[in-house]
Amino acid sequence: MERVETFRYDDAIVRKFVLATIFWGLVGMSAGVYIALELAFWPANLGIPEISFGRLRPVHTNAMIFAFVGNAIFAGVYHSSQRVLRARLFSDTLSKLHFWGWQLIILLGALSFMRGFTQAKEYAELEWPLDIALAVVWVIFAVNFFGTIAHRRERHLYVALWFYIASIVTVALLHIFNSLALPLSFTRSYPIYAGVQDALMQWWYGHNAVAFVLTMPYLGLMYYYLVKAANRPVYSYRLSILHFWSLVFIYIWAGPHHLHYTALPGWASTLGMVFSVMLLAPSWGGMVNGLLTLRGAWHKVREDPVLKYFAVGVMFYGMATFEGPVLSIKTVNSLSHYTDWTVGHVHAGTLGWNAFMTFGMLYWLVPRLWRTELFSRRLAAAAFWIGSLGIVGYLISMWAAGITQGLMWRAFDASGRLLYPDFVETVVQVVPFYWVRFTSGALFLVGFLLLIYNVARTIVRAPRDLEEEERQAPPLVPWGQEVWSAVPTGVAPRTYDHLLHRVSAALRSGVHRALEAMPVTLTVLCVLAIAVGSLVELLPTLLVRSNVPTLPSVRPSTALELEGRDVYLAEGCYTCHSQMIRPFRAETERYGDYSKPGESVFNRPFQWGSRRIGPDLARVGTKYPDLWHVRHMQDPRSTSPGSIMPAYPWLITEPLELDRTQDRLELMASLGVPYSASDVFHARRHAEAQARALASAIEEQGGPPRLADKQMVALVAYLQRLGTDLSTAPERTLPLVAER
Repeated sequence: MERVETFRYDDAIVRKFVLATIFWGLVGMSAGVYIALELAFWPANLGIPEISFGRLRPVHTNAMIFAFVGNAIFAGVYHSSQRVLRARLFSDTLSKLHFWGWQLIILLGALSFMRGFTQAKEYAELEWPLDIALAVVWVIFAVNFFGTIAHRRERHLYVALWFYIASIVTVALLHIFNSLALPLSFTRSYPIYAGVQDALMQWWYGHNAVAFVLTMPYLGLMYYYLVKAANRPVYSYRLSILHFWSLVFIYIWAGPHHLHYTALPGWASTLGMVFSVMLLAPSWGGMVNGLLTLRGAWHKVREDPVLKYFAVGVMFYGMATFEGPVLSIKTVNSLSHYTDWTVGHVHAGTLGWNAFMTFGMLYWLVPRLWRTELFSRRLAAAAFWIGSLGIVGYLISMWAAGITQGLMWRAFDASGRLLYPDFVETVVQVVPFYWVRFTSGALFLVGFLLLIYNVARTIVRAPRDLEEEERQAPPLVPWGQEVWSAVPTGVAPRTYDHLLHRVSAALRSGVHRALEAMPVTLTVLCVLAIAVGSLVELLPTLLVRSNVPTLPSVRPSTALELEGRDVYLAEGCYTCHSQMIRPFRAETERYGDYSKPGESVFNRPFQWGSRRIGPDLARVGTKYPDLWHVRHMQDPRSTSPGSIMPAYPWLITEPLELDRTQDRLELMASLGVPYSASDVFHARRHAEAQARALASAIEEQGGPPRLADKQMVALVAYLQRLGTDLSTAPERTLPLVAER
């Protein structure tokens, strides 16, 4: 008689992650709706630093990516892994440390962003103590997950587990290498990379955070929860193999397409574009595999709100993975980059793919976790249609806004002059679209509120005793014993014939089928697949000095300018302004000479930007008087009528702390910035002298008095420096790119 083992699944931790998903989803979506209002109606910033657009935007993005999506991933991974492995999670203690550690990081991260503590890198804004904590918690998650695999009772690794494995190991590598920095204090650090190198490393991380946080684990969830909800097998096992390995290998190459026509070497961005276009095939293969899994169950889709969410979520995955490769093509990117078109593309994935798949999972999972019936299927269906309407309105408004921006920025009149020389003219035109975006986002939030109500009423109806039921399964048979049955009797063990028979038995079951019984080998192959593209793209720029030429005229920032740069980062100015002039006639006419690789060799972090709600600032230095900048920060409408930029009146009163100025220059010197020993030793004295001179000039121009010890003077010093080093730089050596 076959021996069986009795065990219980740990669904208590899954319930915790489900509730955290809902809570942080409410926080992240509410923050998103509010910052959408701030763009449509600038007075909504209220003059409060903590909720100004620049500080609140990373709260929204991190809450949606790492809090809402992250907790949903953990809930789905922990729930589905136990079922397909037929094993309880490796450690209850690690599960609890994982849960509470993750929530604490998210909470502290949100509070730190609102206080202005940020590394100012897209999706990687957490400062170094939280970066370390995140890495530790991720390792706890990995140990718990792989430990569960190690003591599983099911040898075969189901397809969902492949995607989980690839995501866990890749996210760890992305986070660690992109977060390498030297700390100045507990709340401030500077990356070891600078300029071009930092930009390449950041978008190697940034794009693949989308790939291995927002995509790969959700494909694993699709292969489990869509299959369970439809009660049908995966359409094609072979297609799932092709889908998985193609994505693991190709995705990691695509990051540089975010840097087309910048100071990044052209070969790198072209390589990123090629692999981005290649991504279309495996991505759509996954979409087809998901949708055809529903074959024969389409009548259920009409009736079941869970399947509605899954079906439309997979369709949005297909749409987003079509739009992404299209936007990576250089000709299209020359129009779309820095516009709201990219924002629409990101939200097609986040709202349509991630959120809808999460909603479907929650509607399916909650009744089973709490052992009751869903409170209202009709309410779930209503929430689906409301959310769908919100997504459609959001995408249409952002596509229209983005194309409008791109065309207006590059428009010339009959005489060959810019048709809209004042950047604010382009902003005014898209404000109506921002109102549509705000309304659509609010509509999507209403759909989520209906989900919260539905889930709450469902949980209230649950029985009080939720003790996990006992399960039974046969123990895992060791690999050697399992294959032994295929070895003919009489073949001596540990001989050549014995090995030959074992290999033959494994091959008869299929090479990949055999691989699915070897999690260590599968994991190593995943690491090798992602390492190839990473090394090919990163090493030439990181190690070959000639790939990032320097300019003799470019000098390090002064001590006061460095302080002002930190103010610029803390207020989130990088979320609206780029500092990268592309080699297009429209941009050089508007902003000045195009940006060179050597300009940003001392910039930590780089400030090329990913969006232009305001004009590019790469050449803004000395373009306006000092007082203009002060007035502009106090009340942007006083200098730029029609501007939607928030006011920053607190910079007039916030003290400028110079206690760490010398340490700041010393740290920069240790990173290779050519400061002399005298520069470092006299850093504070030099900063104070420059501040007094600048404050005096502002007062003479009719500005407010006594700014020498305020943050405003440091910010003005930084802005007035931007682009001024190139006054003696060599003449342009590259032709302008023709805009088509």
